[in-house]
Amino acid sequence: MADLIASARIRRVQRTALVLLIVSGAINYVDRSTLAVGLPLIRSELGLSLTQSGFLLSAFLWTYAVSQLPAGVLIDRFGARCMLSAGLGLWSLAQVLGGLVGSFRQFIVARVLLGVGESAQFPSCARVVADWFHPRERGLATGWWNCSSSLGSAIAVPLLTFLMLHLGWRWMFATMGLAGLVVAVIIYWLHRNPAEVELTPAEQEYLADGLPAASRVTWENWKSLFGCRTTWGMIGGYFGAMYVLWIYTTWLPQYLEIELHLSVAKTGWIASIPFVFGVVGSLIAGRICDTLLRRGFSPIASRKIPLVTSMFGVALFTFLAARAVSVGLAVTYISASLFLLYSIACAAWTMATVVAPSKYTASLSSIQNFFGYLGASLAPIVTGMIAEKTGSFRAAFLVGAFVAVAGAIIHLVLVRDPVRLQATPLTQRAE
Repeated sequence: MADLIASARIRRVQRTALVLLIVSGAINYVDRSTLAVGLPLIRSELGLSLTQSGFLLSAFLWTYAVSQLPAGVLIDRFGARCMLSAGLGLWSLAQVLGGLVGSFRQFIVARVLLGVGESAQFPSCARVVADWFHPRERGLATGWWNCSSSLGSAIAVPLLTFLMLHLGWRWMFATMGLAGLVVAVIIYWLHRNPAEVELTPAEQEYLADGLPAASRVTWENWKSLFGCRTTWGMIGGYFGAMYVLWIYTTWLPQYLEIELHLSVAKTGWIASIPFVFGVVGSLIAGRICDTLLRRGFSPIASRKIPLVTSMFGVALFTFLAARAVSVGLAVTYISASLFLLYSIACAAWTMATVVAPSKYTASLSSIQNFFGYLGASLAPIVTGMIAEKTGSFRAAFLVGAFVAVAGAIIHLVLVRDPVRLQATPLTQRAE
């Protein structure tokens, strides 16, 4: 096993796939930010109330979460090449439509389509890694594509603001949509599923678990994933991580302006700093996962150790951020939190590639992501309510720290064994 080396052809496939996943992932996060950046002008032109604006902002998030479940099954049935290209094409079309809307209802439709299309992106990434990378190399590969979300978040506001100021908000939407359509065509043109390639015996041996299974995922297979204790441990851990991440993603600018009294101009740049640390955290976590596996830790332990450790770290730094009294300390603690949160995301996604056979990778990862985005959906609402009631974000940050600790404990206790679907009811530990 230790002597297995990828052929030159597989290395080319891997490099090409990672470039495509990083580009499409960054576009994914930039596109979901277009409404937030353009909202002041959009509200003025379309005459939207604050309540309508809230519905628009949430329409994507809830649709994205719910669409995770069918997306995972479809990816495992039809392959990452088809579903990633189709998803990118659909959400890019939704972006173009967003630039053409003339009413609130039309905009809701565009945002719903955006959520449906984007749901295929990251489960597809997990499946590509399971398809084309040996288990010893999946951590760093996951770190590379996972960093695209932090990269997209870091560049979204400056890029979209530039487009909006020079082209207007409608062409901002349209430009991003057209760029995405081009990338969708390129992905379908360049990427291949393993079943579409004539692999040599050496290449088949290297890919091993990544080779396509003889049978497709059935409805019964998918339902049985919920009967596994490990699945619920992954769900609990990721729910906690995404809850805290989306406190920062949605409220960081307002926290800097309201709590620390920064100007709008300074907030735009300072708020992007923690997400740069997120890129680094994702890559380092991927390397750590692979290193632990090579040094004899089990595939699950090599993911679980950095994940659980990072979650306790997130709780600590979020607690410290709640008590910070200066901009420097607040940004330092939040940057450390984002570093660890994207480390958690990397470990969680790569966990899905090793904890079950590869035919279930997209299904399992999409289930994990669905519950994670339930946490993400609750975070901005709960944080806003607490901040409004107390007049400060401190209590909301403390709640986030508690949720992170709870998620770490759930993951630590429940994620112990590989997912076995034949006889693993929740009340029994897998053998």
